[in-house]
Amino acid sequence: MSQFLDEIETCVPALRRYARGLTHDADIADDLVQDCLERAIRKSGLWRPSGPLKAWLFRILLNIYRNDLRRRRRTPDPLPFDMLPSEPQGLAAQPGRLALAETARAMQTLPSEQREALLLVVIEGLSYADAASVLGIPVGTLMSRLGRARATLRQLTETGAPRLRTVK
Repeated sequence: MSQFLDEIETCVPALRRYARGLTHDADIADDLVQDCLERAIRKSGLWRPSGPLKAWLFRILLNIYRNDLRRRRRTPDPLPFDMLPSEPQGLAAQPGRLALAETARAMQTLPSEQREALLLVVIEGLSYADAASVLGIPVGTLMSRLGRARATLRQLTETGAPRLRTVK
């Protein structure tokens, strides 16, 4: 069990990155990772070392995320009026940050299947086979989702999409 927990511990930074990529909220992402780790430890008897532990953990995290999405669609959480900011906060324009924000916004417009595949392969560096295993799809389907996601991002960030103006 100690070796199992040590292996899980080495995967935590990657799980946090993937969760933040999915949720775009640090607090929700941390809760998601905590739920994932709790479930993995509780279900450690189901782990069969036939593949990488990291892929098994990503699968658990993705299943929890998808279940939460389904639950939120059925019963959206109301936002209290007093929690809304009174005035928008502004930061000085920085071209690198603007490009990053533009890419993040473009990624949010991708269908969830494409975004999930892109995050696993590009951000987490999983092989196509491992990412396909995490998502429960064939490798060819993963490759086509990645191709469509990359083409859409290229289109949205290079041409045709409204871009943020930089302050001179």
